[in-house]
Amino acid sequence: MLQNYFKIAWRNLTTQRSYTLLNILGLSVGMAGGLLIFLFVRYHLSTDRHHTKFDRIFRVVTDMHLDDGSVEYYPEAPLPMAQALRTDFSQVEQAAFLMMNRELTVTYRKNGKPVRFLEHKGTAFVEPELFAILDYQWLRGNPKTALREPSSIVLTESWAKKYFGDADPMGQMLNLKPGIDAKVTGVLADPLKTTDTDISLFISIATLKKFSPDYNQGDWGWLNSNYRLFCTLTSPEAAGSLEAAMPALGKKHLGDNAHVIQFHIQPLRESHFDVRRIMGGATAIRPSLLWSLGLVGVFLVLTACINFVNLATAQALRRGKEVGIRKTLGSTRGQLVRQFLLETALIVLAATGLALLMAVLSLPVFNQWVSIGLSLHLDGLTLGFIALLVLIVILLAGGYPAAVLSGFSPWAALKGKLSAKSGGSYSVRQSLIVLQFVICQALIIGSLVVATQVRYIQNTDIGFRKDNVVVVTLPNPQKASRETFKNELLQYPEIKSVSASYRPPSALVMNGGSFKFGDKAEWEPFPLRERVADADYLKTYGMQLVAGRNISQSDTIQEYLVNEAFLRKMNIRDPKQIVGRRMQYYLSPVSLPIVGVVKDFHLRSLREEIAPCFIASHSEFFVRAGIRISGQNPQQTVQRIQQIWEKIYPDAVFEYEFLDEQLAQFYETENLIFRLVNTFAGIAILICGLGLYGLVSLVVVQRTKEIGIRKVLGASVAGIVALLSKDFLKLVVVAMVIASPIAGYVMSQWLQDFAYKISLAWWMFALAGGLAVLVALVTVSFQSIRAALANPVKSLRTE
Repeated sequence: MLQNYFKIAWRNLTTQRSYTLLNILGLSVGMAGGLLIFLFVRYHLSTDRHHTKFDRIFRVVTDMHLDDGSVEYYPEAPLPMAQALRTDFSQVEQAAFLMMNRELTVTYRKNGKPVRFLEHKGTAFVEPELFAILDYQWLRGNPKTALREPSSIVLTESWAKKYFGDADPMGQMLNLKPGIDAKVTGVLADPLKTTDTDISLFISIATLKKFSPDYNQGDWGWLNSNYRLFCTLTSPEAAGSLEAAMPALGKKHLGDNAHVIQFHIQPLRESHFDVRRIMGGATAIRPSLLWSLGLVGVFLVLTACINFVNLATAQALRRGKEVGIRKTLGSTRGQLVRQFLLETALIVLAATGLALLMAVLSLPVFNQWVSIGLSLHLDGLTLGFIALLVLIVILLAGGYPAAVLSGFSPWAALKGKLSAKSGGSYSVRQSLIVLQFVICQALIIGSLVVATQVRYIQNTDIGFRKDNVVVVTLPNPQKASRETFKNELLQYPEIKSVSASYRPPSALVMNGGSFKFGDKAEWEPFPLRERVADADYLKTYGMQLVAGRNISQSDTIQEYLVNEAFLRKMNIRDPKQIVGRRMQYYLSPVSLPIVGVVKDFHLRSLREEIAPCFIASHSEFFVRAGIRISGQNPQQTVQRIQQIWEKIYPDAVFEYEFLDEQLAQFYETENLIFRLVNTFAGIAILICGLGLYGLVSLVVVQRTKEIGIRKVLGASVAGIVALLSKDFLKLVVVAMVIASPIAGYVMSQWLQDFAYKISLAWWMFALAGGLAVLVALVTVSFQSIRAALANPVKSLRTE
């Protein structure tokens, strides 16, 4: 019997090739989109879950409670806390501190010649206890002793190969800084990509003293966004008592500052999604984004199933006599249901194979978009998801058509008396089309809102000129070499200006601290952000003075420029009134004058309001150079900069970045959402078109004789097309009415993350509706025109 089912199913599918191909295409596109979303969501949900102690691993984080009532959230904790946790708290099994992403120029001498590597990420000073907390596979070395001594390092396998090739890395020496060599004491297998602790060069924490002799490793108030502190607890339940002990620990070591700097412990499972503490330009993935994408994946599969239902019911009347004969010969309804479900299963299996192929082919582009390395490994979880997806699609797509087809009356089927209602409830099909277009239009509206916000971000005046500025990191903070480099650059006409600073005007990381204003003895209740730079900072970055004068060049802070946000915070309306006033920043022991006011500029992304800020000169912190170039032949100009660099800094690796490309990192999440929504909106439009094609096919079959009679009586092609199109356009309009408020609410919530944002406009909803109407018109017109042009004699010859 089963063999017979297969034969009949295969015959039916191969006989109606266009029907079969449309179904396979619609299902495969929807399933491929769902599979890609599954891989993306799974990647983020599995971050760091490979550690065997995952449920007992916590990190210590810091909240800064400011006097104005605001709270700032940071991922760091001080270095000495690790030892305190290890020795003073019975709940703590192990604790380890690490200082991540210390920029290093690593040098290896190969055949007597130095080979240099500039490492921006992937390096860290770590305590050896880290290897008792996080899981690493050791290929060489001892995890308990490898990083106990100063000047010892551990490499991952890929980085060891990068430095030493096929040579044995154990015992090899790498230069990490002039005068600081370190020996390789261990090699690890490359860690899984699903981790937020992506380190490939581990340096013993004992080496830190050589790098920074003035660094006070016992200072509890010394915090940096690259610091991390992980601990394993004796049990997950111990977290409550340890959290309760944090205020007393802070009070003990921070004294009066404990009400400002407050420590908390956070489960590792929450760390990846805590966007408040995302630092250094990492793409912020909110849990709401993952669940929204998961919902989009469900909608894509659902629209594909709706498409299948509409195409299947469109074929129902054509198979009426087949059903009538089978029932007359003794087939039961259950047998017919199994027959039709088997046909559905064959289509779904074919669609699954095509979906897998589509997913594999699109993964390279998708990975480039999402900036992660997804791969389609058919492990147990993936195979389980695919099997569940296939089963759900078979039941959703095949259940309703099978019930409709198997329910035909054999007498009516053989007499050709099947009505339109026999092919399934028309209202059900209308509702399915409306649901498809609600999903489609909601995605289109979302795409338009995200695109408009991204365009607004790109075109908004951020208070300085970001174009044609090359940013380089200076390897030597010495004033003499820095001034020589600057003067050499300015010899060439294509170099317009050069400024040395700690950071450009906008940066991923923001520094700041407390200050006193005027004659007040107490500190102000809000932090003041800093931009340490030379006197050419305003000229190089195209910033504008609104009052007073520019700062003078100095090796230490002698005077300040403040921004307009500072004036608003201090309730000063006239910028001229603040010129000559004095303030004391925490880095300076004395009160110094404010000499000018600079027009507001964005210190970070447009998600945040512009904070009060000052600009001052302090040459010790000049670690970067911003170089404004003419914009003509930029690559040639960069080559000129490189030549001068190699002349002044022969032992340093030359790397550069254009400022506008650097600032684009602020909006990686928005660009990711934009690309994903665009892609899935396009998929939804395609599937909606196929679904509408199925319903139009059904209507044309049902109204063939009516169309023939109308043509005989003189109806025009345009009249018949309008007759067949109006009902479907009504469905699209209904969908637009439903989709608009839903999409409007969701996107208004998304825009709340931005301090500077667009307003939702009527044209976004109108354009989405217009596009949906256009898709419907093109789809409906194609079938309608074919029906209208058909010879009426053929449609009426059975009467």
